[in-house]
Amino acid sequence: MPTNDFLKIEKKGDAVIFTVLGDIDHHRAKKIKQLIDSEIFICQPNTVCINLGEVDFMDSSGLGLILGRYRISTELGIAFKLIEPNPRVMKILKLAGCEKILDIVGKEAAN
Repeated sequence: MPTNDFLKIEKKGDAVIFTVLGDIDHHRAKKIKQLIDSEIFICQPNTVCINLGEVDFMDSSGLGLILGRYRISTELGIAFKLIEPNPRVMKILKLAGCEKILDIVGKEAAN
């Protein structure tokens, strides 16, 4: 699967795991969004996982990226998970109420 300096893509069984590398700001979010959307439509997995374990900083563009991929996934009947957000990213997700609608897994999700 393709990998570049801001997104690693892995296929594991019926799931595609997108590991975001580094910060998610306006410019990077647009590129990441295009790559993820393309892969979702090509692979049509049963589960889409976005791994945030390598993300140090995320602004509102990151929220838009996540919620947009969640919407696309659910419209296509694909399960959606966020994996291992760090405490700073988890704080942003909680402030936006994302923990109420998204399946967030990993050590920080329990806090």
